[in-house]
Amino acid sequence: MAQQHGIIVLFDVENALRTRSLDGNTYWFDNMKFLGSTGVGTEHLETIVPGTYFLDGSQATEQVLNWLPAALGSIPPTVPRNYLAEQGRAEERRTLDELAALNTEGGVNEADVKRLQEQVGTYAEDPGGRGFTAAKVLDVTGKATSSSDAYNYPAPVITDITGQAVAEKIIYPAQYGSPDMVYDGWYWAATVDTSRPGVYPYTLHVQLHELVKRNGELVWESVDLTCESSLKIITDPKRNGFTGAGLGVLPLPPVPAPAG
Repeated sequence: MAQQHGIIVLFDVENALRTRSLDGNTYWFDNMKFLGSTGVGTEHLETIVPGTYFLDGSQATEQVLNWLPAALGSIPPTVPRNYLAEQGRAEERRTLDELAALNTEGGVNEADVKRLQEQVGTYAEDPGGRGFTAAKVLDVTGKATSSSDAYNYPAPVITDITGQAVAEKIIYPAQYGSPDMVYDGWYWAATVDTSRPGVYPYTLHVQLHELVKRNGELVWESVDLTCESSLKIITDPKRNGFTGAGLGVLPLPPVPAPAG
């Protein structure tokens, strides 16, 4: 069975949109640091891909890479994508109930009205119905809400993988559908030809989304950027991460002799 490699890319979306560049705005992580991956946690990750041969000298199976993008400060991937929208709707229902109660009691004053205005407002439109979480950015009067500077950016979307590693057929990337909705049901993966040791750079094409005003409406507009990383295929055989030995059954602890 092919070994799975996870590569997580964290994006500083706000700064990347401001500078229109991913340089200095990405943080890469993988699960192969114990085998020698370098630059983990920086924008200069070099992912180690072992397993050209098994310990007995036979050709190893291909390895599999999985890329998982995320935005710094965004909703954790384990939380449903519609979390903020649902919380916003619940908050506005409570606000309308409070307003009805104030009208009934006849105790409406300016402070109450101002507070309620900030709780009921306008949400940015979903770009193309992709399931991104909406964020309230304007109150009912059209003024910016107190939380508008901290709205949740839509998750970064990988749109393609190119570069030397692809051109030389070292990796064969593709987008796959999955029942796991953590990443909207889509993710990028690639098989790796481990029979050709060396360092191979590749380019990740990423789409971010910026909140802009178009024709009087707030919408998420796409911004396409790129960033780079690389693979280092080594000749070391695949080995057990727990024991350092070849693949096989994990060693069992000694069984104590029965008492008596």
